[in-house]
Amino acid sequence: MNKVILIGRLARDPEMRTTGSGIAVTRFTVAVSRPFNPQGGQPQTDFIGCVAWRRQAENIAKYCTKGSQVAVEGRIQTGSYDGADGQKHYTTDIVADNVTFLGSRNASAGDSSNYDAASFAQPMPSYEESQSIPTTDVSEDPFKDFGEEIALSDDDLPF
Repeated sequence: MNKVILIGRLARDPEMRTTGSGIAVTRFTVAVSRPFNPQGGQPQTDFIGCVAWRRQAENIAKYCTKGSQVAVEGRIQTGSYDGADGQKHYTTDIVADNVTFLGSRNASAGDSSNYDAASFAQPMPSYEESQSIPTTDVSEDPFKDFGEEIALSDDDLPF
């Protein structure tokens, strides 16, 4: 099975292009912090190249910028090509099947010029810290006082 799930921030603005047959393709890089640090060292970050196709590619190019937090589901794809220098170059990309935009739009719409590798490296909480997250009982419908149900279709969504 070839399945990848990444959560991180875009390291730079996505780059969308169109193939000769009119299919949109967007390349983007996701900065993902490693869940462990070397003893006494700084958190480490991996910068992982991703590619999305068609409608997903258009949405990423339209709604995401450097610093946007995303969750990427996809698969690893390797390849190679002969460079202009005559040497064989090998590539590894994540082909995104699904990209979920995380965080608020305002959080990533601010000045993104101050993002650097250190800002991407947020340490993961320990198991004990994650167990202390407060929970809410939702056994009763929390939306019961909001009026009638509203039916939405996919056409109502902006992406």
